[in-house]
Amino acid sequence: MAIEMTGIDHSAAGIDIRMIFSFTKKSTQEFYTYIKEMPGVEGCVLLSTCIRTELWVSTSADQGGDLYEVLCRFRGVDPECYRDYFSFRREREAVRHLFRLAGGLRSRILGEDQILSQVGDALAFSRENYAADHVLETLFRQAVTAGKKIKTGVTLSSADPSVVHVMIRELSQNGMSFSGKKCMVIGNGAMGKLAAVLLREQGADVTMTVRQYHSGLVDIPADCARIDYGRRMELFPRCDYVVSATASPYYTLPFHLVEQAVRKPVVLVDLAVPRDIDPAAGALPDVTLFDVDSFRKEAQSEEQRLAIREAEEILTEQMEQFFVWYDCVDVIPLIQTLKQEMAGDLCPRLSGTLRGLPLKDSERQQLEREIEAAAQRAANRLLFGLRDDLDPQTFRECLSGIRKVYR
Repeated sequence: MAIEMTGIDHSAAGIDIRMIFSFTKKSTQEFYTYIKEMPGVEGCVLLSTCIRTELWVSTSADQGGDLYEVLCRFRGVDPECYRDYFSFRREREAVRHLFRLAGGLRSRILGEDQILSQVGDALAFSRENYAADHVLETLFRQAVTAGKKIKTGVTLSSADPSVVHVMIRELSQNGMSFSGKKCMVIGNGAMGKLAAVLLREQGADVTMTVRQYHSGLVDIPADCARIDYGRRMELFPRCDYVVSATASPYYTLPFHLVEQAVRKPVVLVDLAVPRDIDPAAGALPDVTLFDVDSFRKEAQSEEQRLAIREAEEILTEQMEQFFVWYDCVDVIPLIQTLKQEMAGDLCPRLSGTLRGLPLKDSERQQLEREIEAAAQRAANRLLFGLRDDLDPQTFRECLSGIRKVYR
């Protein structure tokens, strides 16, 4: 058994390269079906966000495939073209990467909120598609737990930690104002709604697009107008700002529609991967285009460096708890067997005493079941207590000795 991962992110590749390996929910489902048929793959979790795509697998000993080439075959691209953009990690290095990721230490914006929910959502979606095994299930759950401990106990950023907050701040610092300006937000997911809220707080007049078949169901932020997505280009000529943040695999603003609709200077902000806005639109007169890579990670202050060290201590403690479990994961079936045998040894010893009690047959059988369950709980506490207190090799020797007793 081994844990392996490969991934591409904003630190190594620009948005045009990352787009090639980005996944929608539908393509993620298709990928799970594809990879589960591969020999040696026990479990899989795919994490795809606007700044990274990471493939995580737990493998049996005979799995020898290259995860990067698996991604390339599924995407239909030449593996020789993009390998240098990818990182590769396994076992403890891979575990440490995931814990730091969930803790917000590998994000473009230190301590950002979204990555923690994205890691949890990736596990949940893998589980829904029967792709996660018990190793990845435990790994991701404990990484999320570590991230929550950091979020509640450590202040990594004094600013609001999201790319949307950084967008507002940096555009304002570049002399752009929002008060009284007409803004359209395309997309009503979490990022789109946050953009609408923040723009309203800046005094903008905000309209959000909704799909016609959702128009009666979608909640939009207070004081925001709504318009059917199909009518977005009717509103476009009057807009000062247009922000697009959808999960669409197609452009929400293709070049020809933007070219036809521009009537005055307009700022377009594309927060999606794959892109929502055709990058060629940025070359049009009166159009200023930003994408998610336009908003930089800020330099760390001394206060943040101290907070990072505090967060790393939390992660180290949480990782060690995972490794205690993971280093003995292969003997868990033996532990389960020993629990049953230890309980099975106790019950016959009490059978004579039980027969002497003034009980009905149904009452005696119920008491026997309760005694067996209690014996298994006691054995469980003993065995896992040993596991937590002993190094893996000593623990294995103890299990071997207990096995001989009951054999």
